[in-house]
Amino acid sequence: MTAPYRLHYAPDNASLVIRLALEDMGLPYETMLVDRTSRAQDSAAYRALNPAGLIPVLETPQGPIFETAAILLWLADTHGQLAPAPADPARGAFLKWLFFASNTLHADMRMLFYPDKYIAEAQVETLRTGLRPRLRAHLALLDAVAAGAPDWLSPATPSILSWYLACLMRWLALYPQDSDRSWFAATDTPHLHRILAALETRPATRATQVAEGLGDTPFTAPHHANPPEGSAT
Repeated sequence: MTAPYRLHYAPDNASLVIRLALEDMGLPYETMLVDRTSRAQDSAAYRALNPAGLIPVLETPQGPIFETAAILLWLADTHGQLAPAPADPARGAFLKWLFFASNTLHADMRMLFYPDKYIAEAQVETLRTGLRPRLRAHLALLDAVAAGAPDWLSPATPSILSWYLACLMRWLALYPQDSDRSWFAATDTPHLHRILAALETRPATRATQVAEGLGDTPFTAPHHANPPEGSAT
């Protein structure tokens, strides 16, 4: 690597969260496209980095790291940015909601987007119907936290959690393409929506808009990516 970090990415995949965090921290990094159209994530070379074959992977001087929340937290702690420090009294509250976003909200979204990995095709819409109110409830809980504007979840001070949530809410507005999405509107969670609007003004977002073809309002009024390379599926 010519930079300290190498991000294995696909446009508008979970690697987007990591790219935004790297940009916001001002860290030098290089990228390597994982071409999903050719199933490059299943190659022996990629599986050597992430045995689960999922995107992203961040190569670091300490070795490759996978799992979105793990990468985010490692970067935040390594560079002392975008998260309360381990000794900060706010650390516990921050961690519980970071892992709620990862283990509950993101996990349920994966079932919504890829139901065939969890259930028979004939029951796909039944599963999705059950997930939608769960997802609305998850977002309502996070909006209630944002209403208190803690330093780690407010429009004024971005964190790895706010970047993560911005991407998750972007994807809820866009996917799954073959199913009803009218149940979701970012404005239903006004405190989170203000965070999304604030993030759109940051240089990290502008740099990523160009890199991954996200358009001018990638969080508040998103459209499908039109990346210069690779696949956004």
